[in-house]
This record gives sequence, C-alpha cells and structure tokens, in this order.
Amino acid sequence: MNTFKNYTLKNTNLKNRIVMPPMCMYSSDEKGMANDFHYTHYVTRAIGAVGLIILESTGVVENGRTTDNDLGIWDDKHIDGLKKIVNGVKKYGSKIAIQLNHGGRKYTGTASQAVAPSAVKFDERSTLPKELTRDDIKEIVLNFKEAAKRADKAGFDAIEIHGAHGYLIHQFLSPLSNLRKDEYGENIKNRTRFLKEILQAVTEVWPKEKVILLRVSAYDYKEGGITLNDMIEIINEIKEYIDIVHVSTGGLIPAEINAYPGYQVNYSSIIKEKCNIPTIAVGLITDINMAEEIISNDRADLVAVGRELLRNPYFVLNEAKTRNLDFDYPEQYKGAFK
Repeated sequence: MNTFKNYTLKNTNLKNRIVMPPMCMYSSDEKGMANDFHYTHYVTRAIGAVGLIILESTGVVENGRTTDNDLGIWDDKHIDGLKKIVNGVKKYGSKIAIQLNHGGRKYTGTASQAVAPSAVKFDERSTLPKELTRDDIKEIVLNFKEAAKRADKAGFDAIEIHGAHGYLIHQFLSPLSNLRKDEYGENIKNRTRFLKEILQAVTEVWPKEKVILLRVSAYDYKEGGITLNDMIEIINEIKEYIDIVHVSTGGLIPAEINAYPGYQVNYSSIIKEKCNIPTIAVGLITDINMAEEIISNDRADLVAVGRELLRNPYFVLNEAKTRNLDFDYPEQYKGAFK
C-alpha cells in the first residue's frame, strides 16, 4: 500500500504517509510548559508508528496562545520540556514538527488584551481586540523568528507556521478580518505581507535542510472571504519559503460547515496541482482505505488523521498488521499475536 511507503522532504525521511495533525490538548500550565501528559500523548503515537507527528499549536508569545493552557515557546525555559518530547518521539522512529502560532483575536486568556490586524471581534461574545501598529507587527515577526530558533534547539525535524483556523496570520490574509488601509491591507498582496515577512524571518534562522510546513484555511465559508483561488494566489506568492502545505478550511468566523469524510481533500488536490507544491490532506479521514485512495491518486502527498489517532494511538500499527505488511511491530507488544 502506498500509504505505508516512505516519503522524503529535504533531508527528512518519513516511514509512512500518515500525519498526526496538531490538536490542542489544553493541558499546560499558565507558563506554557510541556509536562508528563504531553510526553505520554506524543510518544504513544510514535510507538504507534505515525510517520510525522505535529505538536499542537504552540504560542510564540504569551498572549499569542488561544488559551492559558496552551503550550508556549516564547521563552528559553520551554526548550527542555519540548526536547524531552522530541527525543522520546524520535526514539521510536517517527519524525516530529511543532506548530508555531499566534492566536490574535481568538486569544481568550488573561495575560493581556487580544490583538488583531483590525479591531474586529471574532463573534459577539468575544472581546474587542487591539489593532496592531506597524511596530507591533515587527515584534510579532521577531517572536516567530525566535520561536523557530528555539524549535531548532529542541531538535524538531520541522516547523509548521499556523496560517489557518482564524488565528492571527489567517486574520491578516482574510478581507473579512483585515480592514487595514496600509501596506498590510486593502489587496491580496498586502494582506499576504505579514505571512511573507514571518516566513522570511524564520528562514534566516531555521536550518536549510529542515522542513517548513504552512497550514492554511483555503476557504472562509462566507461571501467576501478567502476563496480557493485567493489561496492559490497566496501560496504562489510565498511558496519559495515553504516545503509543503497542510490544507484545511474555515475557522475565521462562526459558520455552519457541512463536514463529511474527506470534505477538504479537493482543496488539497487543487492546491497541489495549481501551485506545484506537496500537500497534506486533512478532514475527517478515519479510514486507511480513504487515505490510500488519496495518496494513490496523487490528491495529496501525506494524509493527516486526527480524531482516529485520539481514539486509537496504534491506528497505523494495527492497520499495517491487519494487512500482513512487512512492518516493524514493537517487540514489547508482539505477545498480543501469539
């Protein structure tokens, strides 16, 4: 099966095409420190033979998290806890990335006021965010740069820049949330500038042999928001700085989404074709046969499996065993088949 074949990006060789996408565990303390739960959670999926594990949304600054219980990477004190997870995951042959994020107006914690490209609420229950100044923007770009340096020190194989799901980068990209009249707003090139500056800064410090992923929301589910054609234009503008696109949708505004198994795969397929760049497909993919169809038909290069890996950490391992594939089952668990 193609799903269980190796895949190489730069110097990173994945043992299969299954990705554990970033999923917030809300299990940190207010200082953003990784703990025993995070170690157990991620290393268990490595024992379960996931090809690439992407650590959950991790704040590049304290008020850049989504909640006060998200992980952080804004301080050197975060490195040791993250490094422990990295070493544990690598011990079992999986590769590991970390998602770097700034929550923007979706920050709900208590550290300080939420910020955004424009003073526009997420919804009626949200607080009004502070509009970022040019100096504020420069500082956040630097926050991403410093976070990338820490991620490298912690030993991550890759970083994922979070440009999706209504967080700060997505807020800049979408005309629904970016009402600025300066060089960061008004047209699609200007709205892409913040993301481009982050990627340029990150590539200055992130080793060239290591992978950079970008997560995007390819559709806003509202008239006047980002369309697939917009996202194709955005990715073509910045693709020289990234290696693969993790294609999702939505999250910018409250919206009714008709979600069904594989509902976002076509976005991945079209971006892969139109932008000539590798993609990760995601969205209610819970069946290995669905993953195989996506990979075999070149609709994506990798497939992210979220909910199923929460339910069953050994999903990949057991699917390979069921199919009698030549797969290295952990020695400690072979007694289950005697």
